[in-house]
Formats: sequence, structure tokens, C-alpha cells
Amino acid sequence: MTAIEERIGALERGTVAIIGIPLDENSTFLKGAAQGPKAIREALNSGSSNMSTELGIDLGSEKGWTDLGDMSLASGADALSQIEQTVARLLATGVHVLTLGGDHSITYPILRAYSKAYPGMTVLQLDAHPDTYDEFGGSRHSHASPFARTMEECPGMALVQAGIRTLTPHLREQAQRFGITALEMRDWSPDKMPRLEGPLYLSLDLDVLDPAYAPGVSHHEPGGMSARDVLRVIHGLPSTLVGADVVELNPSRDPVGVTSMLAAKLCKELVGRMLC
Repeated sequence: MTAIEERIGALERGTVAIIGIPLDENSTFLKGAAQGPKAIREALNSGSSNMSTELGIDLGSEKGWTDLGDMSLASGADALSQIEQTVARLLATGVHVLTLGGDHSITYPILRAYSKAYPGMTVLQLDAHPDTYDEFGGSRHSHASPFARTMEECPGMALVQAGIRTLTPHLREQAQRFGITALEMRDWSPDKMPRLEGPLYLSLDLDVLDPAYAPGVSHHEPGGMSARDVLRVIHGLPSTLVGADVVELNPSRDPVGVTSMLAAKLCKELVGRMLC
């Protein structure tokens, strides 16, 4: 039994549980996202800022959340199965999970677990890329494909994407195939966000941000959201936020830690939002 599994039974219903998933074997172009969870925690605990959220929750004194540490992972399909099983165990206890990635491939097994616990769930994906390739580089489990697998295997789930600025003809076809609402960054504004109903899960790829705000990612896509844009989205979410992930931090491209600090702030705000 792992350290995380040993702690699951002691969690109270409604707790926000943070877990790290240091996996980047499904990354294309560059590795490094496996170091993301460690970098986010170091920034969060650095003393550079305090633990109060912008919505007024002091996480330094709030007892409704806990950090369970990082998963110890196998590789390949076994790693994806481990992730799904661990998240499913957490959800069975009635907790909400905030996951620190890792590349975006981890979201597929997370959402498989969530779709069984929350039928009819809506997923809001903030991302420069749709991540709906049928396969990429010969892999159907690349970090460019998690939402194709999710939409194939999780009937009844609604997917809304915002910040997109890399649509290819194939990806446009995939959006139509799966009935995805894709809000391209070229004409996105907060007032165009559709009504998000039912249980809500947020998947936040840090490359949704313009590289000026988040250079510490593997795929720089100019023309993205500002830090304040993303914060406004988080603060405006419905009160039914049941889970979230923050993925694709690559500390090797973040020499002064600005992206790690931003990721830590976004995680802090997400924990506060999930506790509201």
C-alpha cells in the first residue's frame, strides 16, 4: 500500500485533496513536466507570498484541504490505470481532487474516474491546444490526445474549451465529431463563456497563458490569456467545482520560477474556490 492509499481512509468528506502526478512520458517535443508538482509545491511553500486567496480564504488556517504528496508511478498503460484507480478511491470517500501535473495525458484517466462518480459532468479545458488528436506521433495516449480518448469513453460528458489557438483541419473535425464547444482565443472574452451547468471539472494547461506570463511550458503559443484572465475564469466558476488539474509546467524552461509561482497561485485560488 502506498503512502497516499494509507491516508485516503482518514480523509473527511468534502476535503480538497491535492495529489501530484509526476508523469511526462507521453509528452512530445520536450520532457520536463514530471518535475512540475515539485516546483509548484516549492513555490507555494516558499514564503514569497501568503496563503490567503483573493476570495478571502486563508488556506494557512483552513482545515478543509490536504496535500497527499506525489504518486509513485509505473509506466505506460499501467501508469494510466494507477492514476484512474487512485482518483476513483479518493472520489469514493467524497473528497474533491486537485491534481498537479505532469503532462496533459494524466487528465484522461482522471476524467474516466470522475465520469463514473459524476455522470453528466461538464469539463472546462483552458488550453492553447484542443488535445483531441486521434493519435499523435503514433500514440493514442499522447498528451495531444487525452480529450479524444475521454470523449470516446465517457458518454454524457460535456466539454468546453477556451483559449484555443492551434486548430488544424483534423482538430476542427474532431470538435464536430464530439460536439465540443471550442472558444478560440482570437475571439474569446469572459462574457462569451457559455453557461456551465452541473458538476464542473476544470483542466488548466498552463500554456493557455501567453508565454509572456508563463514561459515555463514546453509549447510556447503566443497570443494567449493573461494571468488575470485565468483568475477571472476561476473566480467566476459555479459553486459546483468538483475537481481540477493544473498541468504542463516545465521547470527546465522556467529559470527564475515565474511560471511556478503563477501555477502555485492558480492552485491556491482553485483550492479556495473548491472550498466555497
